[in-house]
Amino acid sequence: MQQYLLDTHLLNYTHHRIQTLITQKQWLSLDQQQALTAIYNFVMDDIRFGYSSEDTLNASTVLHQGYGQCNTKGTLLMALLRGVGIPCRLQGFIISNNLKQGVVPRWILTLAPTQIIHSWVEVYLDGTWLELEGYIIDNTYLAAIQSRFKTHHGRFVGYGIATPCLQKPKNQFYGQSTYIQRDSIISSLGHFEDPDSFYQQYQNLSGTKRWLYKYLLRHIINQRIAQLRYSVT
Repeated sequence: MQQYLLDTHLLNYTHHRIQTLITQKQWLSLDQQQALTAIYNFVMDDIRFGYSSEDTLNASTVLHQGYGQCNTKGTLLMALLRGVGIPCRLQGFIISNNLKQGVVPRWILTLAPTQIIHSWVEVYLDGTWLELEGYIIDNTYLAAIQSRFKTHHGRFVGYGIATPCLQKPKNQFYGQSTYIQRDSIISSLGHFEDPDSFYQQYQNLSGTKRWLYKYLLRHIINQRIAQLRYSVT
């Protein structure tokens, strides 16, 4: 398990910002399941759902910014888990862009690839690897989307969510695997010891589109997310 506990460039849990958080939250005084639950809930709700400038932000930067999407929130989750001695790894995926309908304006979707890279965190607990994905969407935003579609039943894909049941997604951690975007996954890219090695092989955008996303488009998307998060229907 030692390779799943290493500090890396992206999983920089020795950074003073992350070490201060771990100390303030007293996570090291908890047993592994309690610590995992507390860290999971922190990343899910204290780090809001929103689109980061790039997937390759290190954990201390994601923590400082206070928001992220699947890949960047996953980096922070992994760093915090390793910081308290809980082994974890990443599984990469190809995912359909259809889950962004509603949260990303249509004209931006026409510029985006139809398939993008996605990841979730797998944690080793009590002799079993658990799949964790439900932390991506914060509960305030989720509640707003649930309210907006309160009469919807069955599979739901859109607004950053892809789940068999919008009103009862399996996103809360109770010692089992969690999911919130799994229903849009197309294929697995395999397991990686850390996000560093994953992003050395895979990236979502390049060239002009990457520049446009980083400096313009993501800000428009994040404004839409903020409007949705606090909307009342």
